[in-house]
Amino acid sequence: MKKIAVGMMVGWLAFQVAAAEGEWMTDFAKAQEKAKAERKLVLVDFTGSDWCPPCKALHKNVFSSSEFAEFAKKNLILVEVDFPRRKEQPEPLKKANRELAKKHEIDGYPTVIVFDSNGKQLDKKVGYSGKNAKDYIADLQQIKDKSS
Repeated sequence: MKKIAVGMMVGWLAFQVAAAEGEWMTDFAKAQEKAKAERKLVLVDFTGSDWCPPCKALHKNVFSSSEFAEFAKKNLILVEVDFPRRKEQPEPLKKANRELAKKHEIDGYPTVIVFDSNGKQLDKKVGYSGKNAKDYIADLQQIKDKSS
């Protein structure tokens, strides 16, 4: 009985973490389709998730927050374009990520680009200034308001 209770608790915690972080896609084209269908913006995070200190800070301070998850659920389709050094990725994903980075002239990490549902680039930020989730969301809200 104890094992079942512990297992349920671990499962619940994993669900809570996943919910707080939102659902991140890796296929930009599918994300664009979903954004169009749901009338949302697309936020693309070009990151070095396992080696880039500013990328890790952005994830910890903003993307992992419940405030961001709540905002994203209503307003964004999230896409992670990752360039890890230690984490394995399938070759087709690596290739797609390299092509996206080249197309959008990514020269630093993190780079966050916001697109409208038609694929028009609305904003591009290179680096992470240390903003908290509330201020980061306020910036995203301004981008959303201007695009409406």
